[in-house]
Amino acid sequence: MPFPSASLAERLMPALFVIIWATGFVVARLVAPHAEPFTFLFIRYCLTIALLGSLCLAAGAPWPQTRRAWGEGLVAGVLLHGVYLGGVFWSVRQGLPAGIAALIAGMQPLLTAALAAPLIGERVSPRRWLGIVTGFAGALLVLVPKLGGVGGLSPAAVLACTLGMVSITMGTFWQKRTGSAVDLRTNAVVQFIGAALVTLPAMLLGGEVRFDPVPAALAGLAWAVVVLSIGGILLLMHLIRRGAVAGVASLLYLVPPVSAVMAFLLFGESLAPVQMLGMAIAAAGVAIASRA
Repeated sequence: MPFPSASLAERLMPALFVIIWATGFVVARLVAPHAEPFTFLFIRYCLTIALLGSLCLAAGAPWPQTRRAWGEGLVAGVLLHGVYLGGVFWSVRQGLPAGIAALIAGMQPLLTAALAAPLIGERVSPRRWLGIVTGFAGALLVLVPKLGGVGGLSPAAVLACTLGMVSITMGTFWQKRTGSAVDLRTNAVVQFIGAALVTLPAMLLGGEVRFDPVPAALAGLAWAVVVLSIGGILLLMHLIRRGAVAGVASLLYLVPPVSAVMAFLLFGESLAPVQMLGMAIAAAGVAIASRA
């Protein structure tokens, strides 16, 4: 009997990544009443830099040796974290419904698949395209009950959210091209430095620097730093390194279904039949895209 090609830990990583990524919506809900978005993001980045940087120093992890390597990590951080999270948080702050924001973000796997060939020469097979389109349809069904209030949307908010989606897509390609030989731990620290540098002026120019140190905000911040920023990002970079970017991006279709289940369990939000159908379709799409 042949041994499996990947260890159990490797097989569990995609599922663990989806669960961790989905908790970001829970954190956002906990923290929103108590902090200005850019202030929260800047504090999150700085604490992540301090904590993960200290762990890297203690472990003797290798740091980038050239200016180019540092620059590549900073650019990745601006794209993957700074512009993406800043755009999404700002758009929601400006009144963009969470369902619309999630729908725009859900376009990322489609954009990733469309750009994979021209940008990095990665061919997306018809089967993977089928999985990506199926996953999008399932995610859309999950989000249908949350798409109310679409009238009078702010063009600036829609543009900011779209810019964030494009940014994380470009950041994924950039990481695939430049991060194949770097240490993931120290590279993540450099990325968060880039994210902090681009978030600081946004925080200072936003007119309100606020973080109320209440238990909910502190708990959300701690989870965002340790689990999302360190665990989730290291998992994402590992998956990008070892897999096709289109396949990795398709995992994001499972985030709305998992987030909906978390909201049901933690906040008592309802789960409509159409959402449960969408969960099954999204899971099937991701399975098709991943096996391709």
